[in-house]
Amino acid sequence: MTPDDLMFKPGLMKGERVLITGGGTGLGKVMAEACLMLGAEVYICGRRGGVLDDAAKELMDAHGGKVTGIACDIRVPEAIHDMLDQVWSDGGALTGLINNAAGNFISRTEDLSPRAFDAIANIVFRGSFFVTLDCGKRWIKEGARASVVSILTTWVWSGGPFTVPSAMSKAGLNVMTQSLAVEWGPKGVRFNAIAPGPFPTEGAWARLSPGQDAGSARDMGSNPMGRVGEMRELANLAVYLLHPLSAYVNGQTIAIDGGAWNAGGGAFSALRDWDDKRWARARAMIRGANEQDRAKRTV
Repeated sequence: MTPDDLMFKPGLMKGERVLITGGGTGLGKVMAEACLMLGAEVYICGRRGGVLDDAAKELMDAHGGKVTGIACDIRVPEAIHDMLDQVWSDGGALTGLINNAAGNFISRTEDLSPRAFDAIANIVFRGSFFVTLDCGKRWIKEGARASVVSILTTWVWSGGPFTVPSAMSKAGLNVMTQSLAVEWGPKGVRFNAIAPGPFPTEGAWARLSPGQDAGSARDMGSNPMGRVGEMRELANLAVYLLHPLSAYVNGQTIAIDGGAWNAGGGAFSALRDWDDKRWARARAMIRGANEQDRAKRTV
């Protein structure tokens, strides 16, 4: 990104300290870049330490400032606690948290195993809550203000056929946003969420549109705006919700999808027409994407 991609004045986020889960790739990395460019100190976490280090170096080489990558499996509460000890000892309390870490794949629900369900729910639902809870305890104890932004989907309103573990988990975070906005708002900690439409990233696209690459996601005739989202559009919204000048916005989930949610409902409803052979091909492609990820983690 360049400064022209951001709608805010330089230095807007100076003095802010932001943690982004899943911040080494995709949407998380773009939001990290926007916060960094506007002066925030940024922490990114994820399971792959090498990916985080590469992302941090790339962003600092491009924009200066400070990005710190911390390898952390947010499925493990103890690992979260250790990570946040490191963050707090490195400069004090966070002022912002973006719950972005996620996983997803398309599947007929009757084909899911408990392990497949847990692969999504343990990250999106449990992991995001554990990170939020550990941060919240620290903020409340210190009397610190903070803003939490969770990345959801419009499925929290329409349901998510063929993505049930993700839809259930994201719906749980939507309710967390609404609940803690009331419970912790008086303590200086506010909660909002963003429900993006299609913002194609390599990792997500391999599991949600097997056989297509993210660059091919251009046939958006059903979207009122006729296109996919631009990364800078999401980044600008995230910055706005994080900043103290949006302090009266609390408990809201904001769709950023070109109006697609209003026009159409569930994104994968058309998969009802797939036969067994089509599903078998999709499963094979998703397994291939997962194996590539595992190979990257062992390098």
